[in-house]
Amino acid sequence: MNHYICETCGVQYEKQSQKPKSCPICLEERQYVRPSGQTWTTLEKMQQQSFHNEWIQEEEFLHSIKTVPEFAIGQTAYLIQHQGYNVLWDCITYLDEKTMEEIKERGGLDAIALSHPHYYSTQVEWAEAFNVPIYIHEDDKEWVMRPSDHIIYWSGEKLTLTEGLTLHRLGGHFKGAAVLHWERGDQGRGVLLTGDVIQVVADRKWVSFMYSYPNLIPLPPEKVEEIQGKVRPLRFNRLYNAFHRIVEEEANQAVQRSAERYIQAVRGVLFQT
Repeated sequence: MNHYICETCGVQYEKQSQKPKSCPICLEERQYVRPSGQTWTTLEKMQQQSFHNEWIQEEEFLHSIKTVPEFAIGQTAYLIQHQGYNVLWDCITYLDEKTMEEIKERGGLDAIALSHPHYYSTQVEWAEAFNVPIYIHEDDKEWVMRPSDHIIYWSGEKLTLTEGLTLHRLGGHFKGAAVLHWERGDQGRGVLLTGDVIQVVADRKWVSFMYSYPNLIPLPPEKVEEIQGKVRPLRFNRLYNAFHRIVEEEANQAVQRSAERYIQAVRGVLFQT
């Protein structure tokens, strides 16, 4: 019996005697199955290979954690240390004793919060290691491949984890897709951590929005207008995505003008034909 892990998306499954026949997350149109076919591993196998997690201090009270060599989607997790309350934002698949010691040295964990299903990875392993809750929006409950009593399905448009740390449901990429607003981040100017619900593009003064990134399926302009409106009241100067791309300053303004550009492009306003 093993908790198998999909090598394409990095999500861990409930314990079973044989490898799953398929990964519903990868079969769905927002993800993909590699041309070579569906392959599986386990955390135990990964721990016997050359994987390790690299830590970067992004700013005061914020560290990023990324697996090297890159595995599956290759996203970054973030540890936010906020007035004695530590939250892991999004999750990565690889977990070992060294990573657990690094987190314990920084005060441990009080909670894990997820932006959307592509980053669920081995979230239950992390939650069991630190005996903490996992916060997932109830709209994405169907995509949980390893159930656990540690998972708390929240509802509505926002959830305050502790004063100054609030989850906001934006939807778009997934129905329950969420971002984390850290009010005291960036020396009190505010930080928004977005996974790829809001994606920082090559020009770091802009962001974009997609239903599927690997398959290049856009969101309808009405949905981007909705996301734009939900973000507008939040006070944040900096934005971190899941791939070490950062909007360093005036990030909310970047989201607003990027949404306008996106809407104009999808509606054909930007193009001369």
